[in-house]
Amino acid sequence: MVRNGRTSAGRQRWKCRGCGATRTNAIDRSAKQLRAFLSWLLSKERQADMAGGGRTFRNRATRFWALWALPPLVDEVHRVVYVDGIYLARNVVVLIACSDDHVLGWYLARSENADSWAALISRIAPPLVVVTDGGSGFAKAKRRVWPDTEVQRCTFHAFCQVRRYTTSRPNLPAGMELYGLARDLLGVETPGEAEMWVALYLSWRGRWGEFLKETTLVDGRRELTHYRLVKARNSLDILLKRGHLFTYVDELLTIGGPLPATNNRIEGGANAPIRQMLREHRGLCTMRRVKAVFWWCYMHTERPLGCAEILEVMPTDEDIDRIYRGLAYTERTRESIPQWGDAIVWSEFHTSDPWRHDWD
Repeated sequence: MVRNGRTSAGRQRWKCRGCGATRTNAIDRSAKQLRAFLSWLLSKERQADMAGGGRTFRNRATRFWALWALPPLVDEVHRVVYVDGIYLARNVVVLIACSDDHVLGWYLARSENADSWAALISRIAPPLVVVTDGGSGFAKAKRRVWPDTEVQRCTFHAFCQVRRYTTSRPNLPAGMELYGLARDLLGVETPGEAEMWVALYLSWRGRWGEFLKETTLVDGRRELTHYRLVKARNSLDILLKRGHLFTYVDELLTIGGPLPATNNRIEGGANAPIRQMLREHRGLCTMRRVKAVFWWCYMHTERPLGCAEILEVMPTDEDIDRIYRGLAYTERTRESIPQWGDAIVWSEFHTSDPWRHDWD
């Protein structure tokens, strides 16, 4: 085709020499607009500072809020994987998994439970060690999906759990000693120090065992007098029994290098920047906050696609609704098919006319 003047709107017209057909070649600026949208989302730029108060930008960005940034399938085996959940509302949490360098996966759920955690980690190759803060349901999901992966409970979260029950200024001598032991947990760096800490903790349990068994009569029934100290003790007992407290000093696992004792990598490397991004763009509805977190996670994966490829492969709200409608129809059809003669015909028990059918 050759140039053939311009339209009344000033666009270039093209003409085919063979058949004489003319057309205009519209330039697709979707990828460029998506790049501008992501640049705004991942920065501190304000719409109020844009030309026209950001009205044009908002009109162009509306279509991109319908996109869902889905996580990739990770088949590379990482030595350490960190997992945590970030709550965006009372019943909205995004579960995130990352390595030392990149985000590996994310999953939207209503709460931290075993099925949600399993859905997240099932798309990631089992690592040598997983570091967790002890979120609800993760232990069960790990046993189901990553049975051979070792678990390291974040020592800082273990300390915080004890502090939650004892407070930072306990009044009882038993609470003071336990709080001191929990604080010393953060300084354990070698297997010898770990053994010494365990010995001191067992000595504390032996000295204060009878004291923690004391009960008080409350409303006609016996209850533990120092139940908060008992809860703090039980939290450490569970970690020691499962072997999740000092995985990072295991000599067999540290042959390839030191292992982390805390979840700081995901707390400071993912959760903190995500919260900062949401603060910079205050006023987003819950669903857009979720998608903003998805975009942040996707752009921090190891190999994110270009904007043009993203528009081709990432699903939209309409695509997902269509899939769910298809699944719901398939499920209803499967349930309604009579099998082995035990199906019930709805019309035999329900009628649509106003006359009664229960008389003889």
